[in-house]
Amino acid sequence: MERPDAYHSAREGMRALLGSRNYRRLWMVGGLTNVTRWIEVLAAGLFTLDETGSALAVAVVTATRSLPLLCFGAIAGVLSESLDRRRLLLGAQITMVLASAGVMVLAALGLAHAWHLVCSSFAGGLVWATEPSLRRRMAAEAAGPDLVPRAVALDSVTQAVMRAVGPVLGSTAYAFGGLTGAFALSSLGNAASTALAAGLRHRQETQRVSLLHLPRDLTEAFIIARGAPAIMGVLGVTVAMNMFGFSYAALVAPIGRDVFGVSPALVGALAASEAVGALVGGTVLAAWPPRSHQRAIFLAGCTLFLLALLLLPLAPGFWEACGLLVMGGAGTAAFSNQQTTQVITHAPPAMRSRVLGLLAMCIGTGPIGQILMGAASARLGLLGAVEAMAIAGLALVLAVGTRWTLRERAHARPDRPAVR
Repeated sequence: MERPDAYHSAREGMRALLGSRNYRRLWMVGGLTNVTRWIEVLAAGLFTLDETGSALAVAVVTATRSLPLLCFGAIAGVLSESLDRRRLLLGAQITMVLASAGVMVLAALGLAHAWHLVCSSFAGGLVWATEPSLRRRMAAEAAGPDLVPRAVALDSVTQAVMRAVGPVLGSTAYAFGGLTGAFALSSLGNAASTALAAGLRHRQETQRVSLLHLPRDLTEAFIIARGAPAIMGVLGVTVAMNMFGFSYAALVAPIGRDVFGVSPALVGALAASEAVGALVGGTVLAAWPPRSHQRAIFLAGCTLFLLALLLLPLAPGFWEACGLLVMGGAGTAAFSNQQTTQVITHAPPAMRSRVLGLLAMCIGTGPIGQILMGAASARLGLLGAVEAMAIAGLALVLAVGTRWTLRERAHARPDRPAVR
């Protein structure tokens, strides 16, 4: 009897969630933005590889998209706390339209080069830096307190779908239409997300922003994070995953083309494999959000993904490599689901955007890993670099997870001093 009741509860929860007009729009904006991001990442990687023949150059172009999260993620959190979030979101979407359309025009005229993709990627990264503190926060609040775990789970599933669809669309569009076709497709997606953002209804008490107060605001956010073991644990694991795990994406195009010798369309399939696994895992979590053992599920998911990367060099062929990434993707579903949920539920409402800005900054450590990955590939080979980074990621996740567990146990027992 428990299983049908759980199914009924899940169905009713989804119905209530999608009944919110604002949540629906924010959910679709997130989906469209993510699919266009991965269309551009794949097409830019293939174009740069064709133009330069360098895996390091591909890694640099890919890293540029994540760099603004490291540099501006925390600042975006402070601004999202004070300024009108609807206007900020709309401005971000317009920026994406201009960036993708600019590359499309240059490619159509035969004038596009790798450095143009660096500029476009940086603009896209500026928008990405606002994602946790802006769109994700708005979506969680539009869902309401009772539906936050389900809203985050559904958003994670959607991101997984788009991470699977985006690379396939990007590589296929590049194979048939070159850089022009790929960025024309992303321009259409960005235009649609801009239209959705323009129709949002959002009320918020805004405040005057003072640049002089930025250091104070960031310090307050860090103090809140430092006092919450769950938030600090999530931030530490996020660094490990983005620097040493997800950075493998910078080498997907060279691995597909040079190691496995597949076509651009199949490079897209390799890039989409992890997202397929995340889709399966995320669907389960969206239907039955975990109410206990959340830390353990989060850490186990990260470990599974990094183990899949560690085993990647042992894959005897292309499809076996795809299968390993599908397995690892099931782990990233747990990571994505709990990452935002833990921060939103443990941060005070008045500080959420600032703390989510710190999360964006941790996500922004990805470019460091991507450049390290590209440099390591020159010495260790493409798959050897992935393996070495996965070992480092596993060590860091283990260290952070152990400290997180000890701190939560110390907080649960007031008679014992907290672990610092």
